[in-house]
Amino acid sequence: MHGRNEICYGLFNDSFPPVMDGVTLTVKNYAEWFFGHGVTPCVVTPRNPAMPHVPYPVLSYFSLPIASRPPYRYGYPRLDFSIRRRLRDMPLAIAHAHSPFSAGRLALYASRSKGIPLIGTFHSKYRSDLEHSLRYAPFMVSCIMKRIISFFRSCDQVWIPQREVEETVREYGYEGPLEVVENGNDMARLDVEELPRNHVEARRRLGMDPDVPALLFVGQHILEKGVRVILDALLLLRDRGVPFVMNYIGTGYAAEELRRVVKRERLSHCVALHGVLHDRRLLADYYAASDLFLFPSYYDNAPLVVREAAAMGTPSLIPSGSTAAGVIDHGHNGFLCPRTARDYAEAIASLSVDRASLRLAGRGARLSLVRSWDDVMREVADRYSDLIAYHKRHD
Repeated sequence: MHGRNEICYGLFNDSFPPVMDGVTLTVKNYAEWFFGHGVTPCVVTPRNPAMPHVPYPVLSYFSLPIASRPPYRYGYPRLDFSIRRRLRDMPLAIAHAHSPFSAGRLALYASRSKGIPLIGTFHSKYRSDLEHSLRYAPFMVSCIMKRIISFFRSCDQVWIPQREVEETVREYGYEGPLEVVENGNDMARLDVEELPRNHVEARRRLGMDPDVPALLFVGQHILEKGVRVILDALLLLRDRGVPFVMNYIGTGYAAEELRRVVKRERLSHCVALHGVLHDRRLLADYYAASDLFLFPSYYDNAPLVVREAAAMGTPSLIPSGSTAAGVIDHGHNGFLCPRTARDYAEAIASLSVDRASLRLAGRGARLSLVRSWDDVMREVADRYSDLIAYHKRHD
């Protein structure tokens, strides 16, 4: 199981399917691309009883559910007495940590014990995660943040998924060099000229009324991502008589609150909560069938879902001043507005009757925000090879 050649790349992350988010999807695409190109990936991640079978090695270790963030789990490698031995037995040439927590600590152990280079990708706004998870013990946040920055200082390279993330990294106290390495998109198969026809066909496949504006959110159903801002905006639109259909896709601690409000306000005829969709083709249809992707989040650094929507020709409405807004040119490849329910409602109402602007921004989003995973991974593979070679020369 050690591989089809002598090279094995270690991919370390604190989540893996069936848990699905942007970072998990990134790691999954890294692993699948390397495996398909003759290099054995080895994913190191907390154990999940529902983890699917994959054709490449997965080293899982002891974990417990995170009560405040279902369906996530927290790994405890110190309680798994075999994980370090299994890591030593793997012929890793590089360790790439996509999380600074338990998986990141194991990546650091692998790097030091095997004398291999370590990459750390700064994917998330970790302080926001900690402030929610530790809201009853806020004194712990600064202590853990110091450990996170210490981890990144131990890396040979630190990657960020878009240049605007640098502001967050510096705010957290990391002062070292940064490399911008974007994420790819597995929905980039359609040519831009095919998008209008695909929009119509996706609506037909999903049984959507072609004349009613369709809105979409995909991601964790947590308040930090603005899911309640969206719902409050929809209530304002309902009161103004603006027609719409809204689809929420994903799960999280706020999902039950959203369901209660939808039921109480009698919005079930126009607001649907679908849960997590593991069928990527079905998810692509929801992106394609939508007129506008709603993402009122200050929490995210470089949200993959915005680029997935762009791949299907659907522009996003993003808060002004957010990190994610750094790639948006208002009106040309998306839209910006303040992060309030009233401002979101005003923007949605205006755009719902301006289909020309939606089509223009959707086309611009497809042309400016989308890179295929194949394109990205060729760059990643070259970077891995260069770093491995450099490390051997200076070892």
